[in-house]
Amino acid sequence: MKLQEIDKVVYRRRLNVVTIALVAGLLLLSLAFGSGLIALFGEVNDVSGEATGNFHLNLFGVVMAAILSVVVLMQVKDKPYMTEVYYVWRLKAVHNRIYRRLKKIKAAAATHDIDALAILSFYYQGQKLVYQLDNNTLTLSKLEKDISDLQAVINEHHLTVSAEDFNVELLSKF
Repeated sequence: MKLQEIDKVVYRRRLNVVTIALVAGLLLLSLAFGSGLIALFGEVNDVSGEATGNFHLNLFGVVMAAILSVVVLMQVKDKPYMTEVYYVWRLKAVHNRIYRRLKKIKAAAATHDIDALAILSFYYQGQKLVYQLDNNTLTLSKLEKDISDLQAVINEHHLTVSAEDFNVELLSKF
């Protein structure tokens, strides 16, 4: 995976639309599936004639809505409208994989391992991109310091390492 420039305005607008559509879809589908299941299989109170004790049917309706929503997302993820949103989702997934191995990667980077330095370079630059896209300015200063510290180590040892050297397969080493 390579880092790409993302138009923040387009990304935020599309992410908001996708988020609202997903929440609205989950809400409406959950209600529809839950109501339908209760109408078909619900228990009826003999006194009031209303359905009662159908938590399990409502829960199953929510699960069905979630499954259908995931299926729809998988179908539309490659559409041009989803390009920026899906790229950032994938980038965040790679960050999560790196984060789970970060202790070992940092230990290897301390010994000037080129692969570990490339992973850290990608990780920090990718985090900076995501933080800027998501308006996460609180931790940006610490991240900038991490980036400059890493670059200082790379320069001090006259190494040629950049985020472009990153490949997901490098993670299997750690």
